[in-house]
Amino acid sequence: MNKSNFKRKPEWLKQRLSGSATFASTKRLISGHGLNTVCRSALCPNLHECWSSGTATFLLLGNTCTRSCRFCAVATSRTPPQPDKKEPGKIAEAVKGMQLSHVVLTSVNRDDLPDGGASAWKSTVLAIREHNPEVSIECLIPDFEGRAHDQSTVMELRPEVLNHNIETVPSLYAKVRPQADYKQSLALLQRASSSFSLAVKSGLMVGMGETEDEVYAVIDDLYNSGCKHLTIGQYLQPSAAHFPVADYINPDQFKLYRAYAIEKGFRTVQSGPFVRSSYHAEECLSNT
Repeated sequence: MNKSNFKRKPEWLKQRLSGSATFASTKRLISGHGLNTVCRSALCPNLHECWSSGTATFLLLGNTCTRSCRFCAVATSRTPPQPDKKEPGKIAEAVKGMQLSHVVLTSVNRDDLPDGGASAWKSTVLAIREHNPEVSIECLIPDFEGRAHDQSTVMELRPEVLNHNIETVPSLYAKVRPQADYKQSLALLQRASSSFSLAVKSGLMVGMGETEDEVYAVIDDLYNSGCKHLTIGQYLQPSAAHFPVADYINPDQFKLYRAYAIEKGFRTVQSGPFVRSSYHAEECLSNT
């Protein structure tokens, strides 16, 4: 497949990059600890901005996922390498070295592990708190195949923010993320809100072929599930082998989505072409 499969990007999706000493130091620190970040593994368009401000989203349990969502740039395999047992301590050291006040953790799906990696999540959160007691934590978790016990392993740690992305509208699940379940993800968010009283966050991508009404319906579903923090961003095709972009959504439409969510009752809404799950993540803390 060749580059002709990509839709030409409009002007609002073109970024200008500049040099930064902070970017370089963040890159050295992450590389020095041998850590993975979703910024790099998922080809996040905001990598330069975030690393230049000294922040990053840590990717737990390696950089190989057991699922094959068609939108995601992370490598996939049914038999990824075993998790690094030293990873929790390395992340805690990196958080300290970066002098973070708020840290975002996420992970690949590890359906090959009996607990889906929940124990590694627990070890990482506890290690961060031991070495950085003042740091607030956002956990962007996978669905753990719907197992309430493994979800609870993370929720019981009471992170300041519990995030789980809905990703797209129900009609696109079979095409975009066939190994996931829309209602199962809503149930996870509901448990985090009602059973654990956590600040709950979710996000979705647009431009994959959904309709406006479908986006509004997802916003309704998320709110009714107890989610009060929302991110909406433009889907960008990582390679010609991934799910194609159907539309580049105009920034004005993102404003309409934000206005609808705010009127619905969401406390924070990040909505724009370059918005991603952890974009300006710390803003949730003052509105929980």
